[in-house]
Amino acid sequence: MKGKIGVTSENLFPIIKKFLYSDHDIFLREIVSNAVDATQKLKTLASAGKYSEQIDGLTVKISVDKAQKTLKVSDNGIGMTAEEVEKYINQIAFSGADEFLKKYKNDANAIIGHFGLGFYSSFMVSEEVEIITKSYKKNSKAVRWVCDGSPEFMMEEAEKESVGTDIIMHLNSDSLEFLEENRISELLNKYCKFLPVPVVFGKKKEWKDGKYEDTDTDNQINDTTPAWTKKPVDLKEEDYNNFYSQLYPMADEPLFNIHLNVDYPFNLTGILYFPKLKNNFEVQKNKIQLYSNQVFVTDSVEGIVPEFLTLLHGVLDSPDIPLNVSRSYLQNDSNVRKISSHITKKVADRLQDIFKEKRGELEEKWNDLKLFIEYGMLTDEKFYEKALKFFFFTNTDHKLFTWDEYKTLIEPGQTDKNKKLVYLYATNTEAQFSFIEAAKNKGYDVLLMDDVLATPLLNHFEQKYPESHFVRVDADVVEKLIAKEDLEHPDLTSAEKNEMSPIFQSVIPKERGQFIIDFQNLGENSSPMVITQNEFMRRMKDMSKMQAGMSFYGEMPDSYNLVVNLSHPLVNKVLNEKETELGEELAKYRTELFSLNEQKNNLDKLKDGKKEEEVPQEEKDLMTETVENITKIEAEKRDKLEKFGASNPLANQLVDLALLASNMLKGEALANFVKRSIELIK
Repeated sequence: MKGKIGVTSENLFPIIKKFLYSDHDIFLREIVSNAVDATQKLKTLASAGKYSEQIDGLTVKISVDKAQKTLKVSDNGIGMTAEEVEKYINQIAFSGADEFLKKYKNDANAIIGHFGLGFYSSFMVSEEVEIITKSYKKNSKAVRWVCDGSPEFMMEEAEKESVGTDIIMHLNSDSLEFLEENRISELLNKYCKFLPVPVVFGKKKEWKDGKYEDTDTDNQINDTTPAWTKKPVDLKEEDYNNFYSQLYPMADEPLFNIHLNVDYPFNLTGILYFPKLKNNFEVQKNKIQLYSNQVFVTDSVEGIVPEFLTLLHGVLDSPDIPLNVSRSYLQNDSNVRKISSHITKKVADRLQDIFKEKRGELEEKWNDLKLFIEYGMLTDEKFYEKALKFFFFTNTDHKLFTWDEYKTLIEPGQTDKNKKLVYLYATNTEAQFSFIEAAKNKGYDVLLMDDVLATPLLNHFEQKYPESHFVRVDADVVEKLIAKEDLEHPDLTSAEKNEMSPIFQSVIPKERGQFIIDFQNLGENSSPMVITQNEFMRRMKDMSKMQAGMSFYGEMPDSYNLVVNLSHPLVNKVLNEKETELGEELAKYRTELFSLNEQKNNLDKLKDGKKEEEVPQEEKDLMTETVENITKIEAEKRDKLEKFGASNPLANQLVDLALLASNMLKGEALANFVKRSIELIK
């Protein structure tokens, strides 16, 4: 018998053979899955008493014939009669095909899934496909069907002893890779390693006489009853860890697991694992494998499950997730969205249970787990609400506190004059050691927030709790980190600041960034100088590294404050040395500048109430000359002060001490500091 396949579009085969080619390896999943379905249907019929023959040894077999360039998938399932071949193979009658094929011609999964064309995926790799099948029904005759990828087919009676179906693919010249054992093993391991029916490919091998040789034992490539298909009560912790090793042979042991087993309002099983996350956040997000009735669908689950859950490892299996659909379909499917929300809830509930029942274990593993928790809190509002109960702050003494516990701890001593609760934190205990110690000496507690998500997490907390504020310990001098009252400001004139700033500005290494010199009375027992960094600007620069659109902050140079303690004897010694060495010259500059500024003020008064054109040229020229003289003398004075500062050992030593305390003194500058220290000690 010859005929034409009942397809309403002549475009079907060209699309299958050409446009779907980029996804061509899914053909093996489709053909093997069909074989498994046929086998399971025979099991169902036998259990219902509708098939009385022996069903032991039901298996799907894959075999390769390099000489004939064929790949064969055989099953001993229900098979098909000639009428069923006509119905299920020859009649691909669907409406609206032309429009749909045009729209999705580049998406193999969309087309195959939409029309149930799993079998026809074989034409992606074949120049001809053969079906030899025999139905389980009594007195059925075997049927052979052949098609070369055109709508033309040939169907005839055939000889076949056993019930079941053979799909024989005569591979085209572009697909000969599928004759290689390693390639087929790779695909079977990817798509079929947990199918519920034994899948056999070749024979098991053993090492003999310096090479691997086939044994007489079939090589079954799949585990038909993986851990997630079993009841949690039947599994021990060892079983969960063994299954994790089966999924990820080279991975470290996971922290915790969650066994999902839901049958309403949708069906969902699976096991998810919390892996150890490194602080650099370089995480592969393709570790959750999505299955449909134990058939692999995808390991690209972004958009299918919440973003933060892509950091988990493991397996999800749901018959409510269609096998052959595009990711865009999955992302918009209502069942998938429900499943996604449910998984988020289950993950949060599991962590909450661990917190309640095994808090010590959770604390012990917190450093390996916290990035996952923080990522979830930042990206999923529902998870945030639940996670705040088991989220831990860690302080610089390595003690852990929940949000409420820590708030209770610091509220009495770290509430500022505006009733804001100030959370002090450090990002590096070594680099910020002196600031941490200064804060502790004040009776403050300091958090350690040293992971890559610290900055966005702080921003998030401040948005949620406007009455709270996070400040890094080196953002200001300790007296001003938590403002209890208005501090006494140094009584310095602008002229005095202008004389003092160049002395210390000249000492700061230019490559360290921009420094603003600030003068404060911090008391004799405080450090002579402290380097601080504005909290807002530093945090914005940190965020710019993580978020597109904030490059403006990232491109700005680092900016610091050098706070000079006017109360410290060593600072006063430098200032006294300045007066001793430059006193006469500075007095001369001050006198000249005073006279010139008086002259400038008088000229400004003469201009009052006059338009520009009404001011005599003589006055304009005199004003220009006066301003130029002021600028010249200021420059000369500044130059003298900078040279004094650069050559003054004590000024250099005090600035270097401040740089050293901030972990900013390195290389040649550090070597010079050591050398100078020795000289000063002598």
